[in-house]
Amino acid sequence: MSKADEIFIAMCRDILENGTSTEGEKVRPHWPDGTPAYTIKKFGVVNRYDLRDEFPIMTLRRTAIKSCTDEVLWIWQKKSNNIHDLGSHIWDEWADEDGSIGKAYGYQMGVKHQYKEGMMDQVDRVLYDLTHQPFSRRILTNLYVHQDLHEMNLYPCAYSMTFNVTQREGEDRLTLNAILNQRSQDVLTANNWNVAQYAVLVHMIAQAVDMNVGEFVHVIADAHIYDRHVPMIKELISREPYPAPTFHLNPDVKDFYAFTKDDVSLENYVTHPQITDIPVAI
Repeated sequence: MSKADEIFIAMCRDILENGTSTEGEKVRPHWPDGTPAYTIKKFGVVNRYDLRDEFPIMTLRRTAIKSCTDEVLWIWQKKSNNIHDLGSHIWDEWADEDGSIGKAYGYQMGVKHQYKEGMMDQVDRVLYDLTHQPFSRRILTNLYVHQDLHEMNLYPCAYSMTFNVTQREGEDRLTLNAILNQRSQDVLTANNWNVAQYAVLVHMIAQAVDMNVGEFVHVIADAHIYDRHVPMIKELISREPYPAPTFHLNPDVKDFYAFTKDDVSLENYVTHPQITDIPVAI
């Protein structure tokens, strides 16, 4: 049984049984027909995944591993804020006529900052620190830049990654651990997508700096299930999970900027049927 499925099922049951409803509140999201999009929410959800044990991808329904990898590389590697640089259409709704989503996500990753060691953007700073001072407690990124929020077409949801390196007894190589902080998450549409893509990111960065992967911790401030998603979630978590697949990352790639979505693959990825026609709140 996939541990990612177990974690997802437990989280959804907790939200449905112990969460609070926003029904009747003045909420920003709405459905395409104009109806307010209410949620059942849980504050401060923390899920832990040990990447040494297995890759955290759901089998209750399929997560498109190459597509979610493409998106995280769009942000972290291409440092782009233009949907024309992205293979999928998940950001189309927030793009302007030129394809830009404003000063969000990849734009912030590409901004260079002055450090004692010189000018670097946030990704290069992470790679530099992991290589030169891996036990630093200051290795992190932040996309929630308040001075630029008014120029973002969507405020960042997954906004910060913190990296922490440990030395395991009996191992020569160091271990890379990471925390993803997320202010808000639509559990049905985005949970495992985010988990899988940032797990891939940890694998890629670990390989680029010659480390082993360790724990990936996902912190969600507002984990919510939309009212129109409740029946879908209930059907989804009633399914019996399959064993987790085997994750492969091309071992020949040592440069983070050389990775592509095709360097990622899953072996024996057996899943239940996809859930279709999921309404998306705007």
